[in-house]
Amino acid sequence: MPETTAAAADDYKWVALSNTTMGILMVTINASILLISLPDIFRGIHLDPLAPGNTPYFLWILMGFLLVTSVLVVSLGRVGDMFGRVRMYALGFSIFTVFSVALAATWMTGTSGALWIIVMRIGQGVGGAFLFANSNAIITDAFPREERGFALGINSVAAIGGAFLGLLLGGLLAPVNWHLVFMISVPISAFGTIWSYTKLRDSGVRVRSSIDWVGNLAFALGLIAVLTGIVYGLRPYGTAAMGWTSPFVLTCLLGGVVVLVGFVLIERRVDDPMFQLRLFSSRAFAMGNLATLLLSLARGGLQFILIIWLQGIWLPLHGYDFAQTPLWAGIYMLPLTVGFFIAGPLSGRLADRHGARPFATAGLVLTGLCFVGFTLLPIDFPYPAFAALLLAVGLSMGLFQAPNTSAVMNSLPPEQRGAGGAMLNTFQNSASVLSIGFFFTVITLGLTVRLPHALLRGLSSQGVPAAQSAALSHLPPIGSLFAAFLGINPIRQLLGPTGVLGHAGVHTAHLLSRGFFPGLISAPFAHGLRLAFLLAAALCFLAAVFSWLRGPAPVVAPHALSAEIEEGFSGVAGLAMSEAGAGAPGAVLEPDFADGAARTKRRGANFRRWTSGLRERSRSSPARAWASAGRPRRCWRKRARPSSASRAPRRRASSTASSTSRATSTMPTPRRAPWPTPLGATAASTSS
Repeated sequence: MPETTAAAADDYKWVALSNTTMGILMVTINASILLISLPDIFRGIHLDPLAPGNTPYFLWILMGFLLVTSVLVVSLGRVGDMFGRVRMYALGFSIFTVFSVALAATWMTGTSGALWIIVMRIGQGVGGAFLFANSNAIITDAFPREERGFALGINSVAAIGGAFLGLLLGGLLAPVNWHLVFMISVPISAFGTIWSYTKLRDSGVRVRSSIDWVGNLAFALGLIAVLTGIVYGLRPYGTAAMGWTSPFVLTCLLGGVVVLVGFVLIERRVDDPMFQLRLFSSRAFAMGNLATLLLSLARGGLQFILIIWLQGIWLPLHGYDFAQTPLWAGIYMLPLTVGFFIAGPLSGRLADRHGARPFATAGLVLTGLCFVGFTLLPIDFPYPAFAALLLAVGLSMGLFQAPNTSAVMNSLPPEQRGAGGAMLNTFQNSASVLSIGFFFTVITLGLTVRLPHALLRGLSSQGVPAAQSAALSHLPPIGSLFAAFLGINPIRQLLGPTGVLGHAGVHTAHLLSRGFFPGLISAPFAHGLRLAFLLAAALCFLAAVFSWLRGPAPVVAPHALSAEIEEGFSGVAGLAMSEAGAGAPGAVLEPDFADGAARTKRRGANFRRWTSGLRERSRSSPARAWASAGRPRRCWRKRARPSSASRAPRRRASSTASSTSRATSTMPTPRRAPWPTPLGATAASTSS
């Protein structure tokens, strides 16, 4: 029976890992698949994303999913701790399936179609938040400590690798039919829903407590305000290139920070807080989360920088049509995904054996060095050098992700794994949204200084009248950045309504060629690009400092034969108690001894396991096996000396009264079991 139970547990952990990995991979693919497919989606719903009034639709379709998963993941992790992580995880799969079907069935166009996609993406994000919040905790519950690094490494690689795999899938599916971008999730999520409801089971510790409504509301409002301020800060405001001075943006940012400070004060005073802030007193938990936050700030911006660089500049300069750049951008970024998939499981296995700190810290340092390497590349780079750096970034980020996740989850008590793992995901997702605003701002500041002069000179050289050239050069540079991000040539859209393209002397063919706009924007873009990479490198080096400060991991010593002997002889107490009548059918133990009875039952199982192991070792050399065992120690604590009646050997029950008296009396001290006879030696008679 024990062997059957162990085999079932071993099978279940792989079921849990497969299901949660599939769920996280699906969620992260959906989070990034729109980055490449947005041009085809906007063409499909007949909406111009670069029109000034349509910028909010573009931003919310792009960012709404990430915003919702960032806000809800901690609250839903706490709900999983309370009501069952598997139950909440399976519910998340169901919600994700329903909204994926709704997105795939989008039939409206124009602003109505954009609003439908935004609302359905938010609903899809709610399902994704359920999956994000509980996946790490389910894996941690299913795997023993010495295997969690490998398991969480696979799951983490799926999370990070899926973000880049979504770029490739978006480029492949959107040109065929933009509905396929959403349809691809439907069969996977439907299968995952059925699989999770039928095969997963709750094996974690549940916390019986009430929901902290005030804390949940404060956290949600504060984070929503901050992230909304970041989204709207990307829009131009008045004559400013960006909206960071807008009263609405400032109110969102400052008000959100104030509410989040209030959330901390609330959590310190309520009886059942949404999140146990005392978990941050653990160095492994606090430093691991800080390192994740800083790396996510660097990594989130990396996606957008690389997409703009490839779609808006490098691919058109090498003869690719703007309509084809989304697909080829995903293909050219494949080395990054390959690096993740190679390094993640391997680093998780190594962290299980040698600790997380050296691998996580080395991964962050290498990532920072790779970002510095990107600054050395020219804008029109040779692809082999670019691909080598992408592969190195993937390997180094994979080297960090699995050990760090394993160290953070191992630092959590069982009853807090849902909320603790969700907090890790909140840092990661929130930092991704913050990173988008941060890096867009850095690059836009670089464009603001140099792009107007470059536009004025370039348009004038192609015969565009000075008035139109001056007017276009003073447009906010964020529009050019969005155009490069979407893989759209903005020259036709900017000059077409003015009628300039039909004037004599205007070199229309050259203005609309593949190379004119990329060549125009490349020099101003290079300045902001290098600044962004240097800031990302600085974030990685700072994250490496925090990662090292987490301290060394506790070393799990091998289970030596002497330890087995000590553990095994502790089970003698359980056997002796059984002989003395403790725990006999119908016996009632006093509350003080209830835990002791359960403990001795486990020791009896340990004793049987020890004797089995000793028998295997004694086959080759019985004398040496017994001699290496050493003299066992007493493995139970002395209790108050019982009465002589309770020390007497058990006799046949003479009456019901005497049996009841013996069962409810003070628990007897077990008689010393005789020393086991060394296997292979001459058996000698032993007496009690």
